[in-house]
Amino acid sequence: HVQLVESGGGSVQAGGSLRLSCVASRYTSSRYCMAWFRQAPGKEREGVARIDSTGRTSYADSVKDRFTISKDNAKNTLYLQMNSLKPEDTAMYYCAAYPGFVLKGSIAEADFTYWGQGTQVTVS
Repeated sequence: HVQLVESGGGSVQAGGSLRLSCVASRYTSSRYCMAWFRQAPGKEREGVARIDSTGRTSYADSVKDRFTISKDNAKNTLYLQMNSLKPEDTAMYYCAAYPGFVLKGSIAEADFTYWGQGTQVTVS
């Protein structure tokens, strides 16, 4: 079982930046895929970015060239650097983990086994 704890959310003006962090309770870098999802009020949860055990990344079209997913293996920590934030980025952001080396295709909620509690991002 893996516990995930997100942090780094907050309120920011449009055009600003935030960096989200997700600390895992156990070593996940070598054989887990990790991802960030978000859910705005009244909307379904959507995949934002994914990184697999090889370091390959995938992004939703809406965040490409603005968001960057990365991980620090030594710290068991996943990051999401968010730049040029827009009001439509306002949502609860969740970290997720899949106990497998690689995932292909879209960033799908159903693929992920472990979830954090979320951190709120508000862009005005």
